[in-house]
Amino acid sequence: MQAEPIFKAYEFGAQEKAQLNRDGNLILPGLLTPEACEALVASLSKIEDLITAGVKDPLPNRNAAEYDSYLESLIAHPQMLTLARQVLGEDIRFDHCVTLNRPSGNQGVSWHSHEYAEDDPSLGFLRIFFYINGFETDDGNLKVVPGSHHYRDAEIKAITDEELTQSWLADKKHPLTNEPFVIEPLSAPPATVALMWTHAAHAVNPRLPDSPTRWAVVYAYRNPGRPSRARWITEAYEKKLIPGAEGLLSLY
Repeated sequence: MQAEPIFKAYEFGAQEKAQLNRDGNLILPGLLTPEACEALVASLSKIEDLITAGVKDPLPNRNAAEYDSYLESLIAHPQMLTLARQVLGEDIRFDHCVTLNRPSGNQGVSWHSHEYAEDDPSLGFLRIFFYINGFETDDGNLKVVPGSHHYRDAEIKAITDEELTQSWLADKKHPLTNEPFVIEPLSAPPATVALMWTHAAHAVNPRLPDSPTRWAVVYAYRNPGRPSRARWITEAYEKKLIPGAEGLLSLY
């Protein structure tokens, strides 16, 4: 049975890959189909209900695909794997599916980066974000530092933009452009897909009190070769037979 499309037609060629590799992130606006958006909101609402009910083993937001058949079906969706392999190459593993819903008044997330094979640039780790209802600047929006991923620094941390500017950014420049690093707040229309290398510095602004929930989920894939601290897959789930996902859930 052929999988229903989750993406509309899009271009990801040499230019888009070069932009992702230069900046560390790439926005693909309006890429999700209306049907995928509807199904995602239903699934993400279910995960929120489980969180509210106090389910903890495993945590529904960190192991979201283990609790919902639709989220699970996207792990090996042909369009998802095509996109991941366009960036990482053929040899990939699924790393995690984590919900990133931001209800009204949510305080967001401070500046950080993630780890993976800091000493081996041949091993990539890609996050694919689905922003179902998008976001506006200064309202639960993603913000990034283009080029920061080139340092492959897993320990970037700061509470505020000012702290990041005065600390980690202070003595560094973009290694490809030689320009000073700048913080870039992003906006995204509904149905947006965003790609990000794991070592990119990023943060999320608070959600405004009168804004609805920002529905979002992230799927991560990597080239095998090292352990991953972000890999949230239970031992039982790793052994589950998921059509199309053969070999994707193992560590190596």
